[in-house]
Amino acid sequence: MTDVDVVVVGAGIAGLTAARALKAAGRSVRVLEARDRVAGRNLGGTLSSGVPVEMGGQWIGQTQTEVLKLVDEFGLKTFPTYDDGESVTLYNGTVTRYGDATFGLSDEAAEEVGRLQAELEAIAETVSLSSPWTSPQAAELDRRTVDEWLRANTQNAEALAFWAAVVPALFSAESAEMSLLHFLFYIRSAGMLDVLVGVTGGAQELRVVGGTHQISERLADELGDDVVSLDAAVRSIAHDEEGVSVSYSGGTITAEYAIVAIPPTLAGRLHYQPALPATRDGLTQQIPMGSVIKIQVAYATPFWRDSGLNGFAFSLDDALSVTLDNSPPDESCGVIVGFFEGAHARTAARWSAAERRAAAVTTLTKLFGPEAAEPAEYVEQNWMEEEFTRGCYGGRLGAGVWTQYGAALSEPVGRIHWAGAETSDIWNGYMDGAVRSGYRAAAEVLERLDS
Repeated sequence: MTDVDVVVVGAGIAGLTAARALKAAGRSVRVLEARDRVAGRNLGGTLSSGVPVEMGGQWIGQTQTEVLKLVDEFGLKTFPTYDDGESVTLYNGTVTRYGDATFGLSDEAAEEVGRLQAELEAIAETVSLSSPWTSPQAAELDRRTVDEWLRANTQNAEALAFWAAVVPALFSAESAEMSLLHFLFYIRSAGMLDVLVGVTGGAQELRVVGGTHQISERLADELGDDVVSLDAAVRSIAHDEEGVSVSYSGGTITAEYAIVAIPPTLAGRLHYQPALPATRDGLTQQIPMGSVIKIQVAYATPFWRDSGLNGFAFSLDDALSVTLDNSPPDESCGVIVGFFEGAHARTAARWSAAERRAAAVTTLTKLFGPEAAEPAEYVEQNWMEEEFTRGCYGGRLGAGVWTQYGAALSEPVGRIHWAGAETSDIWNGYMDGAVRSGYRAAAEVLERLDS
């Protein structure tokens, strides 16, 4: 006799949606969360003025239908990311304003970037979302890095500099650190690059009033304290034909099945008895999390709007490489959100907080003018230092990993099932993908429980 039907490891949005689906089907469930809070890679924060800012995942696109359903169901409100006016790009010390699809690049570089994007997306159309390793030319695509492909297909330095900023903006990792197959799978899972990098009509279109962490908090409140346990770090999972036994910081719980809904690299650090199959263990060793430090810089007003700017900027020159307008909907102050990503994040992590602030303000001043030099407040979140995440935005697959180990990503091991944004074939790496993965894992377990 087990304590519950299913134990879920991780109270991020994936684990909580899985638990909710199981409970709705009449099954008993327990969720174990290592942190003292729910929501995983979603994290709410506030400025000293009380204005809420999000230190984790925050944007929702219109095609991210599953997470939008939860937003609507819980009565949360969304508002559009500010996108009126022109954007800016900084390259070789020159700031260029633009209001078209050129990203402020020279005519030659813009044409080259467009050509490369079209070629990448044409190849991406051939990639299987359900099983990328079975795609035509999968082995060839997987053995090459994104950087290798780009350098083999263009000599334009400005275009390469642009891609060197865009890839970390999406993955918090460098183009040399990931398989071309992974890149192609990822962009197809979201609807291609214009959606991924876009604001209006793109992945950054909507924000949730008060923050996206509220989605997980509402899920946890609905499940109740008897289901969701905080400060319950799982250390080991024993599993056999009879069930699973999960040992955590508060004791041990037994169940018919387990759903592990934490990043794959962290799932690989748990102790399993018996040990995981070699393919699953090898997979978890090769999906490192991205490197990112997210910052929020507050000003008395969103002054950039007065000069016709929307706050969206790329710097191809600086460690702080991308920014957006993150001001509250009431415009009670101005907020720019920015990111140190990939190699820049790993470098910036060695600086003091004061040095990161100075670097950020210097870049913002280049991008938006002298008014950016005196912010009212600076806050940051280094996701690489988070013990129970160890990076964001998600895990990435390097060269050769999809074709050698990809089948093990969501394939159950005995009575252990896997969830999380990295396991979704639609909106992989995003909140919407996390929700979908929770539903998938719950459906898999329910089918086995009901058989």
